[in-house]
Amino acid sequence: MNTEYEIIDEFGYKDYHYLEEVLDYAIKKLDIKSSIFDVILIDDEKMHELNKNYRGIDRTTDVLSFALNDNKHIETVINTLGSIFVSIPKMKEQAKLYEHSEKRELSFLTIHGLLHLLGYDHMNKDDEVVMFGLQKEILDELGI
Repeated sequence: MNTEYEIIDEFGYKDYHYLEEVLDYAIKKLDIKSSIFDVILIDDEKMHELNKNYRGIDRTTDVLSFALNDNKHIETVINTLGSIFVSIPKMKEQAKLYEHSEKRELSFLTIHGLLHLLGYDHMNKDDEVVMFGLQKEILDELGI
């Protein structure tokens, strides 16, 4: 089975057609097999609610990943990775702040979220170098 994903636009952003190319490339590069996940585009209010309810942090954020496969002792035919939530207002704000395109910022946040679903993290400097290096490599190779 191939890896499958769904992009759900709860925000009404509509300008994310390039995300399929970004995700397809990352799936191939990262050798993700027989997995499913989704990317959900939301507003800041929903993101704030998720961040508060699940992380105890009372503010919005740009991207949250909810991994469903934390129990590595269960073997399944299909690996259900989880969900990536991206705040479109926060993404737009950061694109302006960092002076690059919304395409670049949304691609970055989506890849960042996918890497979290795969178990990558940036809690210490060594892990950050690996995770951010992969993100940069993927985006550079796509010319984003």
